[in-house]
Amino acid sequence: MSVVFLLLFVGTMATVAGTLFGLANPIITTFLIGLVLFIAYQIYIQIFFSSEKFKNIKESIKEYTTNCNELNDHIEWLKCTHADIRSFDYGEGHLYDNSNFNFQRKEWSKNIKNHLVHNCSASVCKNASDQPFKYLCKYFDIKASEETLSSFEIVLNNFAAAEQGKVLLQNERDSILLDVSKSIPTLIFFFSKNKLIQKLGFEPIDLSDLYFPVFTFQYVSAGGNSSSKCDIKLNITNLDSFIKYLSEIVKFRKSVVGQRALMTSSLREKIKSRDNYTCQYCNLSTRDEQNLLLEIDHIIPLSKGGITSEDNLQTLCWKCNRTKGARIVLAS
Repeated sequence: MSVVFLLLFVGTMATVAGTLFGLANPIITTFLIGLVLFIAYQIYIQIFFSSEKFKNIKESIKEYTTNCNELNDHIEWLKCTHADIRSFDYGEGHLYDNSNFNFQRKEWSKNIKNHLVHNCSASVCKNASDQPFKYLCKYFDIKASEETLSSFEIVLNNFAAAEQGKVLLQNERDSILLDVSKSIPTLIFFFSKNKLIQKLGFEPIDLSDLYFPVFTFQYVSAGGNSSSKCDIKLNITNLDSFIKYLSEIVKFRKSVVGQRALMTSSLREKIKSRDNYTCQYCNLSTRDEQNLLLEIDHIIPLSKGGITSEDNLQTLCWKCNRTKGARIVLAS
């Protein structure tokens, strides 16, 4: 069904509507024209998505959509990385208000209980806002040790890769869509782009940052008339700072002096630049694929005694890094 035919169809239906209801009622006429236009457009896109032309377009980019979906799955896996941080468990209790007076105690409803929330006094809540990292360690039982430091470095490394991967994945998908845009009717490309993306086989990309853990210090007064809270969100910037904070406390007893480095965002970029933004395993680089996701890998994994040092770090593309796992893979 061509666009010209669609317009003729809409025009005919609009004329019929005008004849039936008369020009004296323009609101009904306008409504009917809009309804007919909507129905006609829905029929039009269904016919196009069922056509051989669209099936050929979808088949021609199948390899690219598969690669995008695999990267999407990998990014979702990276988001699941987290340090095992929990507030002290003081047990569970239930408070019931049996007062004979009509007290509303509205703030009691804000008393949330889970492993990411520490219920505390007003002074602790205020101090946590002034010194968030100190109180995060104290009340969420974070030991200042090399093991803890390494675990947060892994979280930062994976979260940073996920954030960069989201941008690169969206750019790659948009690039593929642009390549096929000339074969897609203009009406569908601009007004049904989300449905087009779905029909082409792309999985939805979650661009939110809800996976960043948020730790909360919460105070609710006994009378239920006042409350306050302090949220500490471990996003990329805060993780960078938290790693530096821990490193100032930790004494590197297990590491050779001068060898231990901090897996920060600046070190990640330094290693990529040193390796010419090229995977040290398959030699694929950002010159070959503009939207290639590169990750930083420990050559000797931390689980096998490796440490974070420049000579133990290498750049790998996300596919090689995922395939490697905990194995030791040296640059070719």
